[in-house]
Amino acid sequence: MPSNDVRILLQAAVPTAAVGAIAAVVSGVVAGGKGAVGALVATLVVILFMGIGLYVLQRTAKSLPHLFQAMGLMLYAAQILLLFIFLAAFKNTSLFNPRSFAITLVVGTLVWIATQTRAHMKAKILYVEPDSADDKPQKTGHTS
Repeated sequence: MPSNDVRILLQAAVPTAAVGAIAAVVSGVVAGGKGAVGALVATLVVILFMGIGLYVLQRTAKSLPHLFQAMGLMLYAAQILLLFIFLAAFKNTSLFNPRSFAITLVVGTLVWIATQTRAHMKAKILYVEPDSADDKPQKTGHTS
């Protein structure tokens, strides 16, 4: 991953992890150990899903820029589908508190989106590739 991509990933993942840690403490106080586990699982799901999504979009933007918008929409649909499958698989689980999981999932996703948006706005990313010195036409002194 290029350094801009890693920087944006870290600027989104670190605040999301911090909010997840706070949510785990609050959930642990409110709902006990299962609440804390639910918040931690939700935080891991958000970081994993959103991080993979960011990676895939960055790769698409570099290799297939004409598919970037369509890939973003497809990726969003895939993330929702994977989350639905995850929730269906753990619907009747007693491993964690579902309410703590759901609240942390929503808050973590909102934090990720906000911090990723801020990181993109602050980043100085060129949207046009500058010409290198070798690609410039040479002046021959003749006028046409």
